[in-house]
Amino acid sequence: MSGQEVMRQFHFAVRARGRREVVPGPKPVEPVTGDGRVPRVVRLMALAVHFDGLIRAGAIRDQAEAARLGHVSRARMTQVMNLLHLAPDLQLALLELPRVHAGRDPLTETALRRIVAEPDWHVQRSLWRDAVGSAPARIDS
Repeated sequence: MSGQEVMRQFHFAVRARGRREVVPGPKPVEPVTGDGRVPRVVRLMALAVHFDGLIRAGAIRDQAEAARLGHVSRARMTQVMNLLHLAPDLQLALLELPRVHAGRDPLTETALRRIVAEPDWHVQRSLWRDAVGSAPARIDS
């Protein structure tokens, strides 16, 4: 037998529910910028707006199809799409949240669910002020 050595690169990726998976190739390098990162709730709001546009345009049938395309459960897709129940000015304020430079996001999706569950936009604005700490610039109560 010859003394051949085989070398391959691989890395562990974390998937849904913390499941780890071996992935061939080197670990992707995330770009390092001084700009910070977009908060998760901002990305989810943008996703909800995008999927709503696809449904309205007829590109996809409904939220169930969006869930299949996004590889998430229908319940999870409903949670994301429920962000569209926010008052329009709150949706805009959410999309304009500043980037996070270090640590955790200041506003979580869990905190937003309580606001989204409230059908009255005036009450939503009050809950928003409590969650964010101050009223968004575009809110005129």
